[in-house]
Amino acid sequence: MALRRCYGLAGVAPRLLWNSTVLPGAYVPGRTSASSLVNTHHGCKTLQLRRFSSAPPSTDVSYEQMKQLLAGRKAVVIDVREPWELREYGFIPGSINVPLGQVNTALQLGPDEFNEKYGGEMPQQTDNVVFTCLAGVRSKTALNAAASLGYKDVQHYLGGWQDWVKNEQQK
Repeated sequence: MALRRCYGLAGVAPRLLWNSTVLPGAYVPGRTSASSLVNTHHGCKTLQLRRFSSAPPSTDVSYEQMKQLLAGRKAVVIDVREPWELREYGFIPGSINVPLGQVNTALQLGPDEFNEKYGGEMPQQTDNVVFTCLAGVRSKTALNAAASLGYKDVQHYLGGWQDWVKNEQQK
């Protein structure tokens, strides 16, 4: 009986592996891969399959996280609002203003040209970059643009300027 179960699985396991093989420990959204573990059940070796989470790592930054990143200079903060919005409403100290319509082009400039045009250091593709705007909508669009250009560690301040002001006034 146990031997028949082993042979019955022998035909299924190769098909499962053929259709969904990835290296153990690799992250592939929504895929199943063979684990490096092999269990023995009633004398029959079985291959364990596991499901990888399809949820991407969080890209949202809270007010507290933003304060820590700015204090430790652990991120390049880019405000994607229009310059008039910063003049009228204010801005997060330490942020660089790159209007949303210019983000794609700006992130492809040379470092000197970026600094000259935007008055701040251009982020490298491996730097932690946090985008912010008024309420978190435009910053999400900027995050997607940066990710499509190969930036690896991009986030956005979900609450934006509105959340920043509210939290700063409560101090």
